[in-house]
Amino acid sequence: MTLFGKSKPTRLTKRYRQVLKVSLPLMVSVSTTMVMEFTDRVFLARYSLDTIAAAMPAGITAFLFIVFFQGVASYANVFIAQYTGSGAPRRIGAVLWQGIYFSILAAVVLAGLSMLAAPLFAASGHPAEIQHLEIVYFRVLLFGAGLNVLGTAFSCFFSGQGLTRAVMVVHLVGTLFNVPLDYALINGAWFFPELGILGAGLATVSAWALVALLFGLLIFTKENERRFQVRGRQRFEPDLFFRLMRFGIPGSVQFCMDVFGFAFFIFMVGRIGKTELAVTNMVMSINSLAFMPMMGMSLGTSTLVGQALGAGRPETAVETTRLTLHLVFAYISVLLLVFVLLPEPLLHLFQPRGMDGGEFEKIVGIGVILLRLVAVYIFFDAQYMVYVGVLKGAGDTRFIMWSIGSLSLLVMALPIWIMVHCFHAGIFPVWGCVLAFIFSLFAVSRWRYRTGRWKEIRLIGASP
Repeated sequence: MTLFGKSKPTRLTKRYRQVLKVSLPLMVSVSTTMVMEFTDRVFLARYSLDTIAAAMPAGITAFLFIVFFQGVASYANVFIAQYTGSGAPRRIGAVLWQGIYFSILAAVVLAGLSMLAAPLFAASGHPAEIQHLEIVYFRVLLFGAGLNVLGTAFSCFFSGQGLTRAVMVVHLVGTLFNVPLDYALINGAWFFPELGILGAGLATVSAWALVALLFGLLIFTKENERRFQVRGRQRFEPDLFFRLMRFGIPGSVQFCMDVFGFAFFIFMVGRIGKTELAVTNMVMSINSLAFMPMMGMSLGTSTLVGQALGAGRPETAVETTRLTLHLVFAYISVLLLVFVLLPEPLLHLFQPRGMDGGEFEKIVGIGVILLRLVAVYIFFDAQYMVYVGVLKGAGDTRFIMWSIGSLSLLVMALPIWIMVHCFHAGIFPVWGCVLAFIFSLFAVSRWRYRTGRWKEIRLIGASP
């Protein structure tokens, strides 16, 4: 008792609870998005092998376009966190409206980008029947993607203040709405038409619309107007808007390049063969469902670090990072056991109806090896997400953009292209590049964190 006392354990317990209070609802919220995509892919896999083969390339390519705008809009979270920490709540309404204006711009641009579908997937080299399905899914997602960006901007109003329970509840409602609608529109259940992959896209867009609507109803209240001026700060503020762009765009480009590396990987696997593409889609879907909570933990880390730096307490930001890593290690320990010990039941969720069991077992055999490879790299990927969360929360986004962008090209895209195009490599060497890429992300982000330069960045200006 005299060696350890009661004060330190009590304080640590409170700090762990604070981290979980902010990050756990965000983990659930981000996971709901992945649940929607995962159920899309399970239902599509059971619908036909062609639809699951098309869903991942089209989905990740659409996400590559969407994530840039979503990433910029989500950076409003850091601004709101720092204004909260600095005691300037009336600036929150102004940040919210700059996010809304950006979302309107994003909706127009993304709808226009949907016209790129035909030439984009024609260049993929995938079979013609797969290309047709990819084009349909891609176009639907991009036409409705502005709603996703708007919902992201709205969610920052709550997450930046650390009020993450509201974010969790809204996304849970969106998921509960999406899953049965997804099943019905894909398979023609109840009174709905059978639309296959088109139905999967329409169900996702409908859920995005519901999420944005619910956030809007929660934000624009009399109480929030009194405290944060959510209506009174509607005017466009060029200085604030372009500061949001200045810090948000590099961080978003970083994530885009990260996604680009995986999108390119998926496209190149499609050139190896349809079976290899299908099993890779299955494994990546399982990995995403398990790993996406780390995106929520990263966002929670950005929020807490932003609040600490806004209040002038960098030592609190360092402690938050350390405690978050402890929680991450506990979570990924469970994932490692599942991926190593129970890979077959996870893969059998994707067995297409009517496919011969012996034929599917060949797919499972490849999938088991790939899931165990995922178990190796997820240890490093989870830590990378925490360190990037810290750097984003501080505003160190230019370093993130240049370093991660370079690694995406040099460690992921270029080696994979050489292996597949020049040496006709199979599935396992290409997946080895993924492992090398993830480790390089971890190493660079950890090094930057340990330099401490992120503590010196000033994100917010004066508060009029």
